[in-house]
Amino acid sequence: MRRIAVLGAGRIGRSIAEILQKRSDIQVTLGDRDEASLAAVGSGIKTAVLDVHDGEALKRLLVGQEAVLSACQYSESPHIAAVALGSGVSFFDLTEDVASTETIRALSQGAQKGQVFVPQCGLAPGYVGILAAELARRFEELETLKLRVGALPEMPNNAMLYNLTWSTEGLINEYCMPCDAIKNGHRTKVLALEGLETFALDGAIYEAFNTSGGLGTLNETLEGKVHDLTYKTIRYPGHRDQMAFLIHGLALGRGERRKLLVKLIEEAVPVTDQDVVVIMVSATGYIGGKLVQVTEHHRIIHGQGDLPHMSAIQIATASSACVVLDLFLSGELLPEGKDRGFVAQEEISHEKFMERPWAEPYRSTAHLFRKEA
Repeated sequence: MRRIAVLGAGRIGRSIAEILQKRSDIQVTLGDRDEASLAAVGSGIKTAVLDVHDGEALKRLLVGQEAVLSACQYSESPHIAAVALGSGVSFFDLTEDVASTETIRALSQGAQKGQVFVPQCGLAPGYVGILAAELARRFEELETLKLRVGALPEMPNNAMLYNLTWSTEGLINEYCMPCDAIKNGHRTKVLALEGLETFALDGAIYEAFNTSGGLGTLNETLEGKVHDLTYKTIRYPGHRDQMAFLIHGLALGRGERRKLLVKLIEEAVPVTDQDVVVIMVSATGYIGGKLVQVTEHHRIIHGQGDLPHMSAIQIATASSACVVLDLFLSGELLPEGKDRGFVAQEEISHEKFMERPWAEPYRSTAHLFRKEA
């Protein structure tokens, strides 16, 4: 029996635990300090009431586990990774926070053989980096690489043209922190909420703008190998201007005032499970001496496939994280020449990712990579 601990019984954590538990050879233990959240999980999943700040309790939970995945707030990841390191347990998380990832990478230098540290699993960062790296490999010379991702309400009807679909804290962090990019071949920082653009996809009009964290470590990997690399979040037109007014106009993006912004949004913007995830990655460069553009896109909707009760963001994030865990369990995660330590999302084989059963939401919506029967 393969044993995996999932920490955080929120929407995404419960979804990951549920998908993993579908396999008869995996025993999941879901930990959270909120007993009510644990009571909502399905049968067959072991639960543990746990405060992740209690290092000794966390160590006890990790005894006998092969891996731990943190679905907690991004600020919890470094502590959980440190306990995992000392316990000899491989670590995975969903963080989009750049500083947390840097701390985890530093910790990973002390990993034992076979022990891996794989932050930034999920959607963005996560699958989008795996896809972008695959497209980049097709080019002899890469000019531009554009990553555009959004989790959107399927039927927006409020003033913000938005509904909450995941962590509000994580959302505000993305809207406030400096954003990684590559300009003229060199890594740089750009401002969140800037770089506004509009585009059409499948007949719908969207806007996109800079947000933090979505590139993961891709900007380091591709520095000097691409002229321009950008990541932007997709929203319906008009959303960016309203968020800029709140964050900059009312100064709610500063320091402790972010907590007030989170509170205001959670009290005014409803949650929805009727959502859609839009992914577009576009690469331009030279193939065979000709300037070529290659674009791949996915549109994942709520209730897709055999996950009828899950939102699109739950499906996209949880499925991707579970595929990465599956590759770890099967011994196919580590790139050639590496036997431990930090694994960047772009080091993960897109081909192997798409072959795994849990990649179905991505496989069934792919265009460039769909294999004919």
